[in-house]
Amino acid sequence: MAGGSLVPAGVAKERAEEYQGRVTPYVIIACLVAAIGGSIFGYDLGISGGVASMDDFLHRFFYTVYKNEKHAHENNYCKYNNEGLAAFTSSLYLAGLVASLLASPVTRKCGRKRSIIYGGISFLIGAALNAGAINLAMLLLGRIMLGVGIGFGNQAVPLYLSEMAPAHLRGGLNMMFQLATTLGIFSANMINYGTNKIHPWGWRLSLGLAAAPACLMTVGGLLLPETPNSLIERGLEEEGRKVLEKIRGTPNVSAEFEDMVEASKLANSIKHPFRDILKKRNRPQLVMAIFMPMFQILTGINSILFYAPVLFRSMGFKGNAPLYSSALTGAVLASSTLVSMATVDRWGRRFLLIGGGIQMITCQTIVAIILGLKFGNNKELSKGFSVLVVVVMCLFVVAFGWSWGPLGWTVPSEIFPLETRSAGQSITVAVNLLFTFIIAQSFLGLLCAFKFGIFLFFAGWITVMTIFVYIFLPETKGVPIEEMILLWQKHWFWKKIVSENPEVEKNDE
Repeated sequence: MAGGSLVPAGVAKERAEEYQGRVTPYVIIACLVAAIGGSIFGYDLGISGGVASMDDFLHRFFYTVYKNEKHAHENNYCKYNNEGLAAFTSSLYLAGLVASLLASPVTRKCGRKRSIIYGGISFLIGAALNAGAINLAMLLLGRIMLGVGIGFGNQAVPLYLSEMAPAHLRGGLNMMFQLATTLGIFSANMINYGTNKIHPWGWRLSLGLAAAPACLMTVGGLLLPETPNSLIERGLEEEGRKVLEKIRGTPNVSAEFEDMVEASKLANSIKHPFRDILKKRNRPQLVMAIFMPMFQILTGINSILFYAPVLFRSMGFKGNAPLYSSALTGAVLASSTLVSMATVDRWGRRFLLIGGGIQMITCQTIVAIILGLKFGNNKELSKGFSVLVVVVMCLFVVAFGWSWGPLGWTVPSEIFPLETRSAGQSITVAVNLLFTFIIAQSFLGLLCAFKFGIFLFFAGWITVMTIFVYIFLPETKGVPIEEMILLWQKHWFWKKIVSENPEVEKNDE
Protein backbone atom coordinates (compact mmCIF):
# COMPACT_ATOMS: atom_id res chain seq x y z
CA MET A 1 0.00 0.00 0.00
CA ALA A 2 1.35 3.39 -0.97
CA GLY A 3 2.46 5.45 1.92
CA GLY A 4 3.62 2.69 4.21
CA SER A 5 1.77 1.35 7.22
CA LEU A 6 2.11 4.14 9.70
CA VAL A 7 -0.44 6.56 8.25
CA PRO A 8 -4.16 6.17 7.72
CA ALA A 9 -4.18 6.73 3.97
CA GLY A 10 -2.30 8.01 0.97
CA VAL A 11 0.81 9.98 1.88
CA ALA A 12 3.97 8.69 3.51
CA LYS A 13 5.02 11.81 5.35
CA GLU A 14 4.34 15.48 5.78
CA ARG A 15 6.00 17.39 2.95
CA ALA A 16 4.20 20.72 3.33
CA GLU A 17 7.40 22.63 4.10
CA GLU A 18 8.91 21.38 0.84
CA TYR A 19 6.08 22.69 -1.35
CA GLN A 20 7.18 25.42 -3.74
CA GLY A 21 5.39 27.77 -6.09
CA ARG A 22 3.43 30.97 -6.13
CA VAL A 23 -0.06 32.18 -6.86
CA THR A 24 -0.14 32.45 -10.64
CA PRO A 25 -2.63 34.34 -12.84
CA TYR A 26 -3.37 30.99 -14.45
CA VAL A 27 -4.71 29.40 -11.27
CA ILE A 28 -6.67 32.54 -10.35
CA ILE A 29 -8.36 32.63 -13.75
CA ALA A 30 -9.10 28.89 -13.65
CA CYS A 31 -10.68 29.20 -10.20
CA LEU A 32 -12.71 32.26 -11.26
CA VAL A 33 -14.09 30.42 -14.28
CA ALA A 34 -14.88 27.26 -12.31
CA ALA A 35 -16.55 29.22 -9.52
CA ILE A 36 -19.19 30.42 -11.99
CA GLY A 37 -20.76 27.03 -11.30
CA GLY A 38 -21.91 28.40 -7.96
CA SER A 39 -23.95 31.10 -9.70
CA ILE A 40 -26.56 28.62 -10.96
CA PHE A 41 -27.27 27.51 -7.39
CA GLY A 42 -27.46 31.11 -6.20
CA TYR A 43 -29.61 32.25 -9.10
CA ASP A 44 -32.20 29.61 -8.33
CA LEU A 45 -32.20 30.39 -4.62
CA GLY A 46 -32.86 34.04 -5.40
CA ILE A 47 -35.30 33.63 -8.27
CA SER A 48 -37.62 31.00 -6.78
CA GLY A 49 -38.89 33.00 -3.83
CA GLY A 50 -39.43 36.13 -5.92
CA VAL A 51 -41.36 34.29 -8.61
CA ALA A 52 -43.41 32.48 -5.96
CA SER A 53 -44.63 35.86 -4.68
CA MET A 54 -45.60 37.27 -8.12
CA ASP A 55 -49.36 37.53 -8.60
CA ASP A 56 -49.23 36.55 -12.30
CA PHE A 57 -47.32 33.37 -11.48
CA LEU A 58 -49.57 32.46 -8.56
CA HIS A 59 -52.73 33.16 -10.58
CA ARG A 60 -51.59 30.81 -13.35
CA PHE A 61 -50.20 27.89 -11.35
CA PHE A 62 -51.31 28.25 -7.70
CA TYR A 63 -54.69 29.96 -7.74
CA THR A 64 -55.57 28.91 -4.19
CA VAL A 65 -52.51 30.75 -2.86
CA TYR A 66 -53.41 33.76 -5.02
CA LYS A 67 -56.87 33.91 -3.45
CA ASN A 68 -55.54 33.46 0.09
CA GLU A 69 -53.05 36.25 -0.45
CA LYS A 70 -55.92 38.63 -1.17
CA HIS A 71 -57.77 37.84 2.06
CA ALA A 72 -57.19 40.81 4.35
CA HIS A 73 -58.01 38.86 7.50
CA GLU A 74 -56.05 35.71 6.72
CA ASN A 75 -53.59 34.57 9.36
CA ASN A 76 -50.46 36.54 8.48
CA TYR A 77 -48.22 33.53 9.05
CA CYS A 78 -50.34 31.05 7.07
CA LYS A 79 -51.53 32.77 3.89
CA TYR A 80 -48.80 31.17 1.73
CA ASN A 81 -48.98 27.71 3.27
CA ASN A 82 -49.55 25.47 0.23
CA GLU A 83 -47.97 22.09 -0.49
CA GLY A 84 -47.99 22.67 -4.25
CA LEU A 85 -46.14 25.97 -3.94
CA ALA A 86 -43.65 24.34 -1.60
CA ALA A 87 -43.19 21.50 -4.12
CA PHE A 88 -42.35 24.04 -6.84
CA THR A 89 -39.42 25.21 -4.75
CA SER A 90 -38.31 21.93 -3.23
CA SER A 91 -38.61 19.53 -6.19
CA LEU A 92 -35.33 20.91 -7.55
CA TYR A 93 -33.44 19.95 -4.42
CA LEU A 94 -34.71 16.38 -4.40
CA ALA A 95 -33.54 15.98 -8.01
CA GLY A 96 -30.22 17.55 -7.09
CA LEU A 97 -29.78 15.09 -4.23
CA VAL A 98 -30.08 12.08 -6.55
CA ALA A 99 -27.92 13.73 -9.22
CA SER A 100 -25.12 14.49 -6.77
CA LEU A 101 -24.76 10.77 -5.98
CA LEU A 102 -24.73 9.91 -9.69
CA ALA A 103 -22.12 12.63 -10.22
CA SER A 104 -19.59 10.96 -7.91
CA PRO A 105 -18.42 8.19 -10.29
CA VAL A 106 -18.50 10.64 -13.22
CA THR A 107 -16.32 13.12 -11.34
CA ARG A 108 -13.90 10.42 -10.27
CA LYS A 109 -13.58 8.50 -13.54
CA CYS A 110 -14.08 11.29 -16.08
CA GLY A 111 -12.74 14.27 -14.16
CA ARG A 112 -14.02 17.37 -12.38
CA LYS A 113 -14.21 19.30 -15.65
CA ARG A 114 -16.64 16.85 -17.27
CA SER A 115 -19.09 17.07 -14.36
CA ILE A 116 -19.04 20.87 -14.51
CA ILE A 117 -19.96 20.75 -18.21
CA TYR A 118 -22.76 18.23 -17.65
CA GLY A 119 -24.17 20.39 -14.87
CA GLY A 120 -24.23 23.48 -17.07
CA ILE A 121 -26.02 21.70 -19.93
CA SER A 122 -28.69 20.23 -17.64
CA PHE A 123 -29.35 23.59 -15.98
CA LEU A 124 -29.68 25.19 -19.44
CA ILE A 125 -32.33 22.66 -20.43
CA GLY A 126 -34.21 23.30 -17.19
CA ALA A 127 -34.18 27.05 -17.78
CA ALA A 128 -35.69 26.56 -21.25
CA LEU A 129 -38.45 24.31 -19.91
CA ASN A 130 -39.36 26.73 -17.13
CA ALA A 131 -39.45 29.77 -19.40
CA GLY A 132 -41.86 28.04 -21.83
CA ALA A 133 -43.88 26.37 -19.06
CA ILE A 134 -47.53 25.97 -20.13
CA ASN A 135 -48.62 23.79 -17.19
CA LEU A 136 -47.48 22.67 -13.74
CA ALA A 137 -46.05 19.36 -15.02
CA MET A 138 -43.73 21.16 -17.45
CA LEU A 139 -42.76 23.60 -14.72
CA LEU A 140 -41.81 20.77 -12.36
CA LEU A 141 -39.90 18.92 -15.12
CA GLY A 142 -37.87 22.06 -15.66
CA ARG A 143 -37.19 22.23 -11.93
CA ILE A 144 -35.94 18.64 -11.98
CA MET A 145 -33.48 19.41 -14.79
CA LEU A 146 -32.28 22.46 -12.87
CA GLY A 147 -31.76 20.16 -9.89
CA VAL A 148 -29.65 17.75 -11.92
CA GLY A 149 -27.48 20.67 -13.01
CA ILE A 150 -27.05 21.86 -9.44
CA GLY A 151 -26.27 18.33 -8.23
CA PHE A 152 -23.41 17.95 -10.74
CA GLY A 153 -22.16 21.52 -10.31
CA ASN A 154 -22.14 21.51 -6.52
CA GLN A 155 -20.41 18.15 -6.50
CA ALA A 156 -17.59 19.10 -8.87
CA VAL A 157 -16.88 22.82 -8.43
CA PRO A 158 -15.79 22.88 -4.74
CA LEU A 159 -13.53 19.88 -5.41
CA TYR A 160 -12.03 21.60 -8.42
CA LEU A 161 -11.28 24.76 -6.45
CA SER A 162 -9.76 22.90 -3.49
CA GLU A 163 -7.49 20.82 -5.72
CA MET A 164 -6.29 23.73 -7.85
CA ALA A 165 -5.58 26.17 -5.02
CA PRO A 166 -2.23 26.33 -3.16
CA ALA A 167 -2.60 25.29 0.48
CA HIS A 168 -2.03 28.72 2.00
CA LEU A 169 -4.81 30.30 -0.10
CA ARG A 170 -7.16 27.33 -0.47
CA GLY A 171 -9.83 28.79 1.81
CA GLY A 172 -10.06 32.10 -0.02
CA LEU A 173 -10.01 30.58 -3.51
CA ASN A 174 -12.52 27.88 -2.57
CA MET A 175 -14.87 30.60 -1.34
CA MET A 176 -15.15 31.90 -4.88
CA PHE A 177 -17.87 29.24 -5.15
CA GLN A 178 -19.87 30.89 -2.36
CA LEU A 179 -19.15 34.35 -3.79
CA ALA A 180 -20.57 33.25 -7.14
CA THR A 181 -23.56 31.79 -5.30
CA THR A 182 -24.24 35.05 -3.49
CA LEU A 183 -23.81 37.10 -6.67
CA GLY A 184 -26.29 34.75 -8.33
CA ILE A 185 -28.75 35.41 -5.51
CA PHE A 186 -28.31 39.17 -5.78
CA SER A 187 -28.67 39.13 -9.57
CA ALA A 188 -31.85 37.08 -9.27
CA ASN A 189 -33.29 39.49 -6.72
CA MET A 190 -32.63 42.47 -8.98
CA ILE A 191 -34.13 40.64 -11.97
CA ASN A 192 -37.23 39.80 -9.94
CA TYR A 193 -37.60 43.45 -9.02
CA GLY A 194 -37.66 44.37 -12.70
CA THR A 195 -39.77 41.50 -14.04
CA ASN A 196 -42.39 41.92 -11.33
CA LYS A 197 -43.50 45.01 -13.24
CA ILE A 198 -43.92 43.12 -16.54
CA HIS A 199 -47.43 41.69 -16.79
CA PRO A 200 -48.41 38.93 -17.33
CA TRP A 201 -45.19 37.19 -18.40
CA GLY A 202 -42.50 38.70 -16.16
CA TRP A 203 -42.16 35.43 -14.25
CA ARG A 204 -41.17 33.68 -17.52
CA LEU A 205 -38.29 36.09 -18.00
CA SER A 206 -37.10 35.54 -14.43
CA LEU A 207 -37.06 31.77 -14.86
CA GLY A 208 -35.68 31.85 -18.40
CA LEU A 209 -32.71 34.07 -17.58
CA ALA A 210 -31.29 31.13 -15.62
CA ALA A 211 -29.90 30.21 -19.03
CA ALA A 212 -27.29 32.97 -18.70
CA PRO A 213 -25.26 31.47 -15.79
CA ALA A 214 -25.83 28.01 -17.28
CA CYS A 215 -24.18 29.07 -20.55
CA LEU A 216 -21.28 30.66 -18.69
CA MET A 217 -20.79 27.49 -16.66
CA THR A 218 -20.89 25.24 -19.76
CA VAL A 219 -18.54 27.33 -21.90
CA GLY A 220 -16.24 27.93 -18.92
CA GLY A 221 -16.11 24.21 -18.26
CA LEU A 222 -15.01 23.55 -21.83
CA LEU A 223 -12.13 26.00 -21.44
CA LEU A 224 -10.92 24.85 -18.02
CA PRO A 225 -7.83 22.69 -17.46
CA GLU A 226 -8.39 19.50 -15.49
CA THR A 227 -6.98 19.43 -11.94
CA PRO A 228 -3.58 17.72 -11.54
CA ASN A 229 -5.04 15.50 -8.81
CA SER A 230 -7.71 14.15 -11.15
CA LEU A 231 -5.26 13.65 -14.03
CA ILE A 232 -2.80 11.73 -11.84
CA GLU A 233 -5.62 9.66 -10.34
CA ARG A 234 -6.63 8.62 -13.89
CA GLY A 235 -3.07 7.60 -14.80
CA LEU A 236 -2.09 10.76 -16.68
CA GLU A 237 0.90 11.56 -14.46
CA GLU A 238 2.97 13.43 -17.03
CA GLU A 239 0.04 15.67 -18.00
CA GLY A 240 -0.83 16.13 -14.33
CA ARG A 241 2.71 17.31 -13.54
CA LYS A 242 2.62 19.79 -16.42
CA VAL A 243 -0.62 21.30 -15.13
CA LEU A 244 0.80 21.41 -11.60
CA GLU A 245 3.91 23.25 -12.81
CA LYS A 246 1.76 25.70 -14.73
CA ILE A 247 -0.59 26.55 -11.86
CA ARG A 248 2.29 26.81 -9.35
CA GLY A 249 4.53 28.79 -11.72
CA THR A 250 7.62 26.64 -11.14
CA PRO A 251 9.08 23.30 -12.27
CA ASN A 252 10.06 22.57 -8.65
CA VAL A 253 6.86 20.77 -7.67
CA SER A 254 8.33 17.39 -6.76
CA ALA A 255 7.12 17.33 -3.14
CA GLU A 256 3.51 18.20 -3.99
CA PHE A 257 3.59 15.90 -7.01
CA GLU A 258 4.82 12.97 -4.89
CA ASP A 259 1.97 13.53 -2.43
CA MET A 260 -0.49 13.38 -5.32
CA VAL A 261 1.09 10.25 -6.80
CA GLU A 262 1.03 8.40 -3.48
CA ALA A 263 -2.55 9.47 -2.87
CA SER A 264 -3.56 8.35 -6.37
CA LYS A 265 -2.04 4.89 -5.90
CA LEU A 266 -4.22 4.29 -2.89
CA ALA A 267 -7.20 5.89 -4.65
CA ASN A 268 -6.88 3.47 -7.54
CA SER A 269 -6.75 0.52 -5.15
CA ILE A 270 -10.16 1.48 -3.81
CA LYS A 271 -12.88 0.04 -6.04
CA HIS A 272 -15.88 1.02 -3.91
CA PRO A 273 -15.29 4.50 -2.44
CA PHE A 274 -18.77 4.73 -0.90
CA ARG A 275 -18.08 1.50 0.97
CA ASP A 276 -14.56 2.60 1.92
CA ILE A 277 -15.79 5.91 3.31
CA LEU A 278 -17.68 3.97 5.99
CA LYS A 279 -14.47 2.51 7.39
CA LYS A 280 -13.21 3.62 10.76
CA ARG A 281 -10.22 5.55 9.42
CA ASN A 282 -12.60 7.79 7.45
CA ARG A 283 -15.06 8.34 10.30
CA PRO A 284 -14.12 11.98 11.06
CA GLN A 285 -14.46 13.07 7.42
CA LEU A 286 -17.77 11.23 7.06
CA VAL A 287 -19.13 12.94 10.17
CA MET A 288 -18.12 16.34 8.78
CA ALA A 289 -19.56 15.52 5.35
CA ILE A 290 -22.92 14.88 7.00
CA PHE A 291 -23.07 17.50 9.73
CA MET A 292 -21.46 20.51 8.05
CA PRO A 293 -23.98 20.75 5.18
CA MET A 294 -26.86 19.77 7.47
CA PHE A 295 -25.99 22.53 9.91
CA GLN A 296 -25.50 25.03 7.08
CA ILE A 297 -29.15 24.59 6.07
CA LEU A 298 -30.44 24.48 9.66
CA THR A 299 -29.20 28.03 10.17
CA GLY A 300 -32.44 28.92 8.36
CA ILE A 301 -30.63 30.94 5.69
CA ASN A 302 -32.23 29.25 2.69
CA SER A 303 -35.68 29.93 4.11
CA ILE A 304 -34.83 33.60 4.38
CA LEU A 305 -33.23 33.74 0.92
CA PHE A 306 -35.74 31.95 -1.28
CA TYR A 307 -38.79 32.86 0.78
CA ALA A 308 -37.65 36.41 1.57
CA PRO A 309 -40.35 38.14 -0.51
CA VAL A 310 -43.03 35.80 0.87
CA LEU A 311 -41.66 36.22 4.40
CA PHE A 312 -41.54 40.00 4.25
CA ARG A 313 -44.99 40.18 2.66
CA SER A 314 -46.33 37.93 5.42
CA MET A 315 -44.96 40.48 7.89
CA GLY A 316 -47.04 43.21 6.29
CA PHE A 317 -44.54 44.77 3.85
CA LYS A 318 -46.54 46.30 0.99
CA GLY A 319 -46.06 46.70 -2.77
CA ASN A 320 -42.48 46.20 -3.88
CA ALA A 321 -41.15 46.35 -0.32
CA PRO A 322 -40.66 42.54 -0.11
CA LEU A 323 -38.52 42.57 -3.25
CA TYR A 324 -36.58 45.61 -2.02
CA SER A 325 -35.87 43.83 1.25
CA SER A 326 -34.81 40.57 -0.38
CA ALA A 327 -32.55 42.46 -2.81
CA LEU A 328 -30.94 44.17 0.17
CA THR A 329 -30.28 40.86 1.93
CA GLY A 330 -28.81 39.45 -1.30
CA ALA A 331 -26.42 42.39 -1.63
CA VAL A 332 -25.39 42.08 2.01
CA LEU A 333 -24.71 38.36 1.60
CA ALA A 334 -22.47 38.92 -1.41
CA SER A 335 -20.43 41.64 0.30
CA SER A 336 -20.01 39.67 3.52
CA THR A 337 -18.57 36.73 1.59
CA LEU A 338 -15.69 39.00 0.59
CA VAL A 339 -14.91 39.44 4.29
CA SER A 340 -14.61 35.68 4.68
CA MET A 341 -12.41 35.34 1.60
CA ALA A 342 -10.03 37.96 2.99
CA THR A 343 -9.79 36.47 6.49
CA VAL A 344 -10.28 32.71 6.31
CA ASP A 345 -6.63 31.87 5.60
CA ARG A 346 -5.43 34.22 8.35
CA TRP A 347 -8.01 33.75 11.12
CA GLY A 348 -8.90 30.15 10.32
CA ARG A 349 -12.10 28.18 9.83
CA ARG A 350 -12.97 27.63 13.49
CA PHE A 351 -12.84 31.32 14.43
CA LEU A 352 -15.22 32.31 11.63
CA LEU A 353 -17.66 29.45 12.25
CA ILE A 354 -17.90 30.05 16.00
CA GLY A 355 -18.05 33.85 15.73
CA GLY A 356 -20.65 33.70 12.97
CA GLY A 357 -22.73 31.26 14.97
CA ILE A 358 -22.88 33.56 18.00
CA GLN A 359 -23.92 36.51 15.81
CA MET A 360 -26.66 34.47 14.08
CA ILE A 361 -28.09 33.22 17.38
CA THR A 362 -28.35 36.80 18.62
CA CYS A 363 -30.08 38.02 15.44
CA GLN A 364 -32.61 35.18 15.29
CA THR A 365 -33.54 35.74 18.93
CA ILE A 366 -34.05 39.49 18.41
CA VAL A 367 -36.33 38.91 15.39
CA ALA A 368 -38.37 36.35 17.35
CA ILE A 369 -38.84 38.79 20.24
CA ILE A 370 -39.95 41.62 17.92
CA LEU A 371 -42.44 39.47 16.06
CA GLY A 372 -43.68 37.84 19.24
CA LEU A 373 -44.46 41.18 20.87
CA LYS A 374 -45.46 43.36 17.92
CA PHE A 375 -46.88 41.10 15.21
CA GLY A 376 -49.67 38.57 14.88
CA ASN A 377 -53.07 37.88 13.33
CA ASN A 378 -54.62 40.96 11.72
CA LYS A 379 -51.65 43.04 12.85
CA GLU A 380 -48.82 44.60 10.90
CA LEU A 381 -45.43 45.80 12.03
CA SER A 382 -45.03 49.53 12.43
CA LYS A 383 -42.61 51.23 10.06
CA GLY A 384 -39.97 51.49 12.78
CA PHE A 385 -40.11 47.83 13.76
CA SER A 386 -40.25 46.77 10.08
CA VAL A 387 -36.99 48.60 9.46
CA LEU A 388 -35.49 47.06 12.59
CA VAL A 389 -36.46 43.55 11.43
CA VAL A 390 -34.80 44.11 8.06
CA VAL A 391 -31.65 45.48 9.72
CA VAL A 392 -31.38 42.53 12.10
CA MET A 393 -32.02 40.05 9.27
CA CYS A 394 -29.25 41.73 7.29
CA LEU A 395 -26.93 41.29 10.27
CA PHE A 396 -27.93 37.63 10.35
CA VAL A 397 -27.14 37.31 6.64
CA VAL A 398 -23.77 39.05 7.19
CA ALA A 399 -22.88 36.50 9.87
CA PHE A 400 -23.87 33.62 7.61
CA GLY A 401 -22.00 35.15 4.68
CA TRP A 402 -18.65 35.21 6.47
CA SER A 403 -19.04 31.92 8.30
CA TRP A 404 -21.33 28.97 7.58
CA GLY A 405 -22.20 30.10 4.04
CA PRO A 406 -18.79 29.58 2.44
CA LEU A 407 -17.28 27.28 5.06
CA GLY A 408 -20.17 24.82 4.88
CA TRP A 409 -18.79 24.02 1.42
CA THR A 410 -15.08 24.72 1.94
CA VAL A 411 -14.41 22.44 4.92
CA PRO A 412 -15.97 19.23 3.49
CA SER A 413 -14.31 19.77 0.10
CA GLU A 414 -10.79 19.95 1.57
CA ILE A 415 -10.72 17.18 4.20
CA PHE A 416 -11.12 13.93 2.23
CA PRO A 417 -8.23 11.81 0.91
CA LEU A 418 -8.22 11.39 -2.86
CA GLU A 419 -9.67 7.86 -2.82
CA THR A 420 -12.92 9.01 -1.19
CA ARG A 421 -12.93 12.67 -2.25
CA SER A 422 -15.59 12.42 -4.96
CA ALA A 423 -17.78 10.17 -2.81
CA GLY A 424 -17.35 12.46 0.17
CA GLN A 425 -18.30 15.53 -1.82
CA SER A 426 -21.35 13.70 -3.18
CA ILE A 427 -22.44 12.95 0.37
CA THR A 428 -21.91 16.61 1.29
CA VAL A 429 -24.02 17.82 -1.62
CA ALA A 430 -26.67 15.16 -1.08
CA VAL A 431 -27.06 16.03 2.60
CA ASN A 432 -27.15 19.74 1.78
CA LEU A 433 -29.86 19.26 -0.82
CA LEU A 434 -31.79 16.79 1.35
CA PHE A 435 -32.07 19.31 4.17
CA THR A 436 -32.69 22.11 1.69
CA PHE A 437 -35.59 20.01 0.38
CA ILE A 438 -36.89 19.29 3.88
CA ILE A 439 -36.77 22.94 4.94
CA ALA A 440 -38.14 24.20 1.61
CA GLN A 441 -41.05 21.75 1.74
CA SER A 442 -41.84 22.37 5.39
CA PHE A 443 -40.95 26.03 5.94
CA LEU A 444 -44.33 27.53 5.05
CA GLY A 445 -46.03 24.97 7.27
CA LEU A 446 -43.53 25.60 10.10
CA LEU A 447 -44.06 29.34 9.74
CA CYS A 448 -47.80 28.81 10.05
CA ALA A 449 -47.45 26.48 13.05
CA PHE A 450 -44.54 28.08 14.96
CA LYS A 451 -45.21 31.71 13.95
CA PHE A 452 -42.43 33.84 15.46
CA GLY A 453 -41.07 30.69 17.11
CA ILE A 454 -39.61 29.61 13.76
CA PHE A 455 -36.70 31.95 14.42
CA LEU A 456 -36.10 30.41 17.87
CA PHE A 457 -36.21 26.99 16.21
CA PHE A 458 -33.32 27.93 13.94
CA ALA A 459 -31.47 29.72 16.77
CA GLY A 460 -31.52 26.46 18.72
CA TRP A 461 -29.90 24.60 15.86
CA ILE A 462 -27.24 27.28 15.46
CA THR A 463 -26.39 26.86 19.14
CA VAL A 464 -25.90 23.12 18.61
CA MET A 465 -23.69 23.58 15.55
CA THR A 466 -21.51 26.20 17.21
CA ILE A 467 -20.80 23.81 20.08
CA PHE A 468 -20.15 21.02 17.55
CA VAL A 469 -17.45 23.07 15.80
CA TYR A 470 -15.81 24.03 19.09
CA ILE A 471 -15.54 20.39 20.17
CA PHE A 472 -15.03 18.34 17.01
CA LEU A 473 -13.61 20.40 14.13
CA PRO A 474 -9.79 20.78 13.98
CA GLU A 475 -8.32 23.83 12.27
CA THR A 476 -7.59 23.03 8.60
CA LYS A 477 -6.00 26.38 7.71
CA GLY A 478 -2.80 25.96 5.69
CA VAL A 479 -2.78 22.14 5.68
CA PRO A 480 -2.07 20.70 2.18
CA ILE A 481 -5.09 18.86 0.85
CA GLU A 482 -3.25 15.55 0.35
CA GLU A 483 -1.89 15.71 3.92
CA MET A 484 -5.22 16.59 5.53
CA ILE A 485 -5.65 12.96 6.59
CA LEU A 486 -2.79 13.38 9.09
CA LEU A 487 -4.68 16.13 10.89
CA TRP A 488 -7.19 13.78 12.51
CA GLN A 489 -4.43 11.84 14.30
CA LYS A 490 -3.51 14.99 16.21
CA HIS A 491 -7.04 15.95 17.29
CA TRP A 492 -7.82 15.18 20.94
CA PHE A 493 -11.06 13.33 20.10
CA TRP A 494 -10.60 11.86 16.62
CA LYS A 495 -7.20 10.35 17.38
CA LYS A 496 -9.04 7.88 19.63
CA ILE A 497 -11.07 6.69 16.64
CA VAL A 498 -8.80 6.94 13.61
CA SER A 499 -6.61 3.87 13.17
CA GLU A 500 -2.91 4.67 12.69
CA ASN A 501 -2.37 1.40 10.86
CA PRO A 502 -4.71 0.74 7.90
CA GLU A 503 -3.41 -2.80 7.48
CA VAL A 504 -4.45 -3.67 11.03
CA GLU A 505 -7.83 -2.10 10.44
CA LYS A 506 -8.24 -4.02 7.21
CA ASN A 507 -7.43 -7.33 8.91
CA ASP A 508 -9.84 -6.58 11.75
CA GLU A 509 -12.80 -6.00 9.41
